[in-house]
Amino acid sequence: MTEPEVWVLADPRAGTAAQALGIAERLGLPHRVVPLAWCPLARLPIPWPSLAGLTAGTRAAMRPPWPRLVLSAGRRSAPVALWLAGRGARTVHCMRPGFGAGRFDLLVLGRHDRPGDAANILPILGACHRMSPDRLAAAHAAWAPLELLPGPRVALLVGGKVRAEGMDPATAAALGARVAGFAGSILATTSRRTGGAATEALGDALAARPHRLFRWGDAGGNPFAGFLAWADAVVVTGDSVSMLSEALATRAPVFIADPGGLGPRHLRLHASLYAAGQARPLDQAPVPFARPPLDEAARVAAAILARGWA
Repeated sequence: MTEPEVWVLADPRAGTAAQALGIAERLGLPHRVVPLAWCPLARLPIPWPSLAGLTAGTRAAMRPPWPRLVLSAGRRSAPVALWLAGRGARTVHCMRPGFGAGRFDLLVLGRHDRPGDAANILPILGACHRMSPDRLAAAHAAWAPLELLPGPRVALLVGGKVRAEGMDPATAAALGARVAGFAGSILATTSRRTGGAATEALGDALAARPHRLFRWGDAGGNPFAGFLAWADAVVVTGDSVSMLSEALATRAPVFIADPGGLGPRHLRLHASLYAAGQARPLDQAPVPFARPPLDEAARVAAAILARGWA
């Protein structure tokens, strides 16, 4: 069997890996996913093409035939991608690589990261992800019973502190109460960073309104995609680039809630989405508005195909 000519370097962090995987899936070509596992050296900045940050088992997976195209994301995978570039691969990398920006064939950078102007830079809104139109259509069918909930159905996607755990319970309760005030029903999910206390406070705030609350770690299928597929509107906390970008894959109006404590990078992301007409802040009256679905991974895939790299 012929080995795929497209490799995806999959970082252990799901949100990072999803950026490269989303592009690969939009290409519609066979691809090999190479799960990356890091050794302690990966904590150090490695400013040259290298496999030094990988565990021995992952290094052993780097074997010929070498790929024609490598898709990667995140600082730690950048030395690995450039090591493969030395073996003839084209490289498409998401997020700032930390070094050697000019050595990548294409850098996919969010406008909120101030990408600058270079021939190998493709600026996008938000981040690439795997929430494709096909995935949303499949989730719409798989979660059809959500149609029975009264409208408007509002998907509420709740994160937490950036690089920390535990949203303030009072903040979570206030957000739940705000959404319950205009929703017919609420489809709510929490994340690892929300924390147990905030999740329970959110559940209490939603109790008087028809709702589904999927707590981080709950057993059973994750309804995240189903919630997006059936939402008439989406409210998402502004701390998560991934959740915001996935919400924009829908046709529903998207409202960004400020959980507090956000830095300049996240605020620049919000501003870029507001300027593009893709989202509005929740502190305005949540009036529905029309917006086209955003699929930046498909745009990146089209750029790769147009260059003849895959």
